[in-house]
Formats: sequence, structure tokens, C-alpha cells
Amino acid sequence: MAIKGEQEITQIGHSVTIKGDVSGKSDVRVAGTINGSISIEGELIVERQGTVEAEIKTTTAVIAGTVKGNIDVAEKLILESSSQFVGNIKTKQLIIQEGAIFQGNCQMGLRTASEKPAAKEDK
Repeated sequence: MAIKGEQEITQIGHSVTIKGDVSGKSDVRVAGTINGSISIEGELIVERQGTVEAEIKTTTAVIAGTVKGNIDVAEKLILESSSQFVGNIKTKQLIIQEGAIFQGNCQMGLRTASEKPAAKEDK
């Protein structure tokens, strides 16, 4: 049980493979494998031995393992030195450590679709 004021963390263990959609309002730590989609209001952490093949939408992310798929991060994405990322990135802030592998395109500093202000009607 989470203590009041602390964020809940969901852990996907080394021997666990999930095929399908993962969604929720907690942090997710992946040491195993996820194939599908991830949509969380929290932090996604992919450990060095973790593998994710998914379309991802999250608040923040730290990648140390392997990720294939597009990622939309509302705040900050960190690609650690051991990470291998293949896909497109959309984020406000991106940190790529020396040794990280990134293949794809990046949009940085722009608001995500959910944060764009509603269009005003001309009168």
C-alpha cells in the first residue's frame, strides 16, 4: 500500500512479458518485456534489461534498456548510456547520455496535443 503523498509504483519483473495495453496513474518500472501500448500518468522507467515495443504516452521517462516505438513525454525524457531507442520522440526536455543509441526523429520543446490551448472562435 502506498503511503499518503507517495506515488504508487507498478513493477514488471525480469521474467514477465505483457502483450497488450498498459495504462494507469502510477509510475511503471519495467525489467521484463511489454509489447503493445503504454499510457500512464506518471514516470516510465525501463531498466537496463527491460524491453519495450510499444506506442508510449507518459509524463516522464527514464530509459536504460531497449525501446522500439514512438514516445510522447509531457515533461522530460532521459536516455541513459545503456539505452537503445528506435522511434520518434515528442517531449519538452530530452537528455541523451553519452553511449545511448537513438534512431528516429525528435520534436522537443513543443506542447503535447493534450496541453494545447483550445482554439478561440473569431467573432
